[in-house]
Amino acid sequence: MPNRDTSYLIAPSPATEGLTRTVRGLDQTGAVQDLQVVEERPLTIYLNAREIVTAMTIGDYPEYLALGFLRNQAMLSDADLVTGVEYDDELGVVVVRTEVETNHEEKLAKKTRTSGCAVGTVFGDMMEELEGLTLPDAKVKTSDLYALAAKINTTDSLYLSAGAIHGTVLCQGADPLVYMEDVGRHNAVDKIAGWLYSEKAEVADKTLYTTGRLTSEMVMKCAAMGIPVLASRSGFTAWGVELAQQVGLTLIGRMRGQRFMCLAGDHRLIWDADPTAVKDEPRKSRRKSAI
Repeated sequence: MPNRDTSYLIAPSPATEGLTRTVRGLDQTGAVQDLQVVEERPLTIYLNAREIVTAMTIGDYPEYLALGFLRNQAMLSDADLVTGVEYDDELGVVVVRTEVETNHEEKLAKKTRTSGCAVGTVFGDMMEELEGLTLPDAKVKTSDLYALAAKINTTDSLYLSAGAIHGTVLCQGADPLVYMEDVGRHNAVDKIAGWLYSEKAEVADKTLYTTGRLTSEMVMKCAAMGIPVLASRSGFTAWGVELAQQVGLTLIGRMRGQRFMCLAGDHRLIWDADPTAVKDEPRKSRRKSAI
């Protein structure tokens, strides 16, 4: 049963008008079926007078998405004074204004297309931004990881109601705080980054949970936000693991039931839970999991 936990600061709202559409089709028997499918629409992000990028998104929290994208691409820094964030729903445009012009032209000079769903784009050499980074040495209890997975995976969401979407959740201890969804996992994490930037929230004791793959892009964005722990139900890429090891990020994947794998930063783990006491998920055959 979906969990309608009200402890979230921001929770998914799958019933919100415009996030899904009913489409009629035929199932495998030829019977007519109505299916809820996720909407996606273009959102063009401007920084002052300069068009930066057009992203495909479900359309919620456009201001957070714009701020988080710019922050994660190092086009905005903590020192920049944002004087306004203006969203025009009809045009599908959000404009972020700063008191002083930024160095975004330099960032636009270098582009790297990444493996993110809905085509993520990383501007500039983000690895340069991570040089010399020291992440907080906060500890994470394995009991908290199990509790988070149980809460998040049963939270009422677009993923449960319509699928075809990724979720990213900002967590503290055993509590999920801010749950964002989007068609691309990079969009969902950018919304989290935008919320953090707007709220000037503390990140040293936070964990970032994602439903998507743990790629190099996800590791870089998590590290750029200063969050020391990144976890997922899904698997890893080799470069994602290598980058996590380089920047000192705790990287935990394949969190399903009693099982998880930590491939970087295991010094933060406090092993206080008995996995056999945790409700397990049935193992899928290798053939089924590859479909």
